[in-house]
Amino acid sequence: MEITKIPDKILAKKTEKIGLKDIKNGSFRELVSDMKKSMKDNEGIGLAANQINKDLSIFVIDEKLAAENNVPDVFFNPEITEYSRDEDELEEGCLSIPGYGANIRRSKKIKIKSVDENGNKIKLKVRGFLARVLQHETDHLNGIVIKNRAGKQA
Repeated sequence: MEITKIPDKILAKKTEKIGLKDIKNGSFRELVSDMKKSMKDNEGIGLAANQINKDLSIFVIDEKLAAENNVPDVFFNPEITEYSRDEDELEEGCLSIPGYGANIRRSKKIKIKSVDENGNKIKLKVRGFLARVLQHETDHLNGIVIKNRAGKQA
């Protein structure tokens, strides 16, 4: 699977939400499997569907990171509902912007709601590196890349 690179327009638009029925009936299992493989092949920590040219509100994260934090590794229709005021700044890279890195300010803790691979609604409180990864991938689904965030507050 080819990684979509900027300036492709799909990376600058909000992705389409997915119906619960389609998630529950497994319509996206193959796509999710392909996304996980593509993320690993490209040495990514996360991958949003629009990064493979799919206008869908899905992202996957590294399964080891997910397991260490006891969270799913697939997020459908994610929405960050709360950001902590406490922030930090770290360098981030992006598979859609090869060779580019920027210091990005992000909240240290967030609350996120989403739907897992089986169609279950989930609400999570996460912190640290995982919170950063989930913010980065949710940004993608909202049409925001790190170049948009570079030098700005979270």
